[in-house]
Amino acid sequence: MSRDDARFGDFGGRHVPDPLEEPLDELAQAFDEIHDTDRFRDRFQRTLRSFAGRPTPLFHAERLSEAYGAQIYLKREDLLHGGAHKINNCLGQALLAEEAGKTRLIAETGAGQHGVATAMVGAMLGLDTEIYMGKKDVERQKMNVFRMRLMGAEVNEVTRGGAGLADAVDAALEDLARNVADTHYLVGSAVGPDPFPRMVREFQSVIGREARDQIQEQAGQLPDAAVACVGGGSNAIGLFHAFRDDDVAFYGAEGGGEGEGSGKHAAPLSEGAAGVKHGMKTRVLDDDTEVHSVSAGLDYPAVGPEHAMFRAVGRCDYRPVEDDAALEAFRTLSELEGIIPALESSHGLALAKDLAADMDEEDVILVNLSGRGDKDMEQAAEMFDLG
Repeated sequence: MSRDDARFGDFGGRHVPDPLEEPLDELAQAFDEIHDTDRFRDRFQRTLRSFAGRPTPLFHAERLSEAYGAQIYLKREDLLHGGAHKINNCLGQALLAEEAGKTRLIAETGAGQHGVATAMVGAMLGLDTEIYMGKKDVERQKMNVFRMRLMGAEVNEVTRGGAGLADAVDAALEDLARNVADTHYLVGSAVGPDPFPRMVREFQSVIGREARDQIQEQAGQLPDAAVACVGGGSNAIGLFHAFRDDDVAFYGAEGGGEGEGSGKHAAPLSEGAAGVKHGMKTRVLDDDTEVHSVSAGLDYPAVGPEHAMFRAVGRCDYRPVEDDAALEAFRTLSELEGIIPALESSHGLALAKDLAADMDEEDVILVNLSGRGDKDMEQAAEMFDLG
């Protein structure tokens, strides 16, 4: 692999301390040599079916469509084992790590879904598993912490800095530098130094491949718009990749936090600038921004480099969605369709509502429902006074 292959236009690459160069080279070589072999792909696809629960259905949300004013189709990643799209990537990376002779998995997590998925595959494969999670996320995602520990994973509470997802990433990278011989860092999103962004995209691209066939079968056409929430960006890039050469508009919903002018948001594509973060060149929020989103999974000051490239070339329109709009979408889908979405996915639903207002009733919007809302129920109950 040339260094050009590690880049997405002006973004991506590998910006890491010297001790990490060799293990990342080894990982890139293992990925390039193993992931596309018939043996690995057969095992990966078989395990996606039997363990994760693929394929996931595509659901025409008729009552939501009537309310929003366009035809809304939901790719139901929330129905996967663990309740989110995270298991796709975790299975792929864990199987790759096992092939490469690693005996230990580490991961970062924000909302906890990636940590749960990592604990699941670690237990299934018999690999020691250790998760890093910011203190503030541990407090608002207690049930996911319990799930991880129940499956045998060690959960480390990170208290440094803002005690959030970015700080958990820092802690995991430090662990990797100390334990490169036996440890695979199972990165949870399409972020970080090469080969992680392209590796995560590969394992998540099953979302878009399935959805592309399903939407043509059900709606008789490709979607007019494909929508997903964007934190690091794995569920979005997994959906978009299969449509990148089609006449399908892409929209990414970032964490708009408390709104314009508040200084509290998680929208590096809308509000950030080019910079280096966690081993990649991408778009990054400045230090004066208090990184905040009502959803822990979007609470990240950077974004995957492929999304930064999509923004630069105009392939995707990224828009911040404020907390209040996401919460409204969370409640609306629950009440109209009996589906409780994750707060992350609720950002995509809120953006779909805004898009539908300027579209015709026959226009088709495909939304990646990347996760279910079980993990957010305690938080939602307090906000909506459901107790």
